[in-house]
This record gives sequence, C-alpha cells and structure tokens, in this order.
Amino acid sequence: MQNRIYSFPPIIDHHSRILILGSIPGVRSLEKQQYYAHPQNAFWKIIFTLLNEEFTEDYAGRVSILKKYHIALWDVIDSCERKGSLDTEIRNEEANQIAELLEEHPNIGAIFCNGGKSYKNLQKILGKNFRIPIFLLPSTSPLHTVSLEKKLEEWKKLLEFFEY
Repeated sequence: MQNRIYSFPPIIDHHSRILILGSIPGVRSLEKQQYYAHPQNAFWKIIFTLLNEEFTEDYAGRVSILKKYHIALWDVIDSCERKGSLDTEIRNEEANQIAELLEEHPNIGAIFCNGGKSYKNLQKILGKNFRIPIFLLPSTSPLHTVSLEKKLEEWKKLLEFFEY
C-alpha cells in the first residue's frame, strides 16, 4: 500500500478570472509545499514570460503575480496514492470540488488544464459541455518532453483572457 498524498488549497480570490488546473503536486512540490516547485518544471517560467514580469524564485512573489493578473491555481485531484511524480502512477484518486469552487467564484471565465490528466479528470467532473470554456495545454512537467518554446506557444492562449 502506498502513502496517500493530498493537493494544496487553491490559490484564488474573488478577483480571479482564469483557473489553471494541474493534476496533483509532484514529490518536490509536496516536499516544499509549493505549486510547481520542481526546478525543471516550466510553469513559472511560462507564466512570467507570458506576463512580461521579472522572474523570481520567491514563492510569495510568484503567488502575488498570479493574483495581480487574476489567475487562480488548483488541482483536479484532492488525494490519491502515487509512487513518484508520474500521473500514470496515480491510483485511487479522489476529485477536488471544482464545481463548488466555480460556484463560489463566478468571475472565473476560462479554465486551462496543465496536461492531459487534469483535462481528462476535469471532463469527468464537469462534463464535456461545461458553461465555461476549458482548454487543454501541454504539461509544464519536465517529464513532458516538448520544448519550452512549443509549450510557451500553446500557453499563449491564456493571454486572450487576461485583464491587466
């Protein structure tokens, strides 16, 4: 039997317009208690590049940039059993309460899924024809071996929903 792991609380406030959903934090993120803490994960590099903000390693600074641009962050999986950080190793998963979060935050106008696992799980949770547009983006994980340039090109879809 593997240890059960748990996702973090959402980073969200009543100004949030965009929701980015991952699957569940990887080993490094769980150790540091920070979203996308693995140094090779491209998430923060992509976000800071898209927003034309100066990159920082400071987690509180990263979170404040998300809030500045009305971006919420969470995971589709609340808890599961997993060996390592691979989504393919996820077993016995329990879903986060995404529909309830969206009810409580009606300003969310678009959902972006960081990788296929989060997208597939979200479709199971919300259905395929949900009232808010849902976009599948390439995973920022270093295990997803698409180049940073290709990931960045796809992630530019977020810019259509930003309010500066």
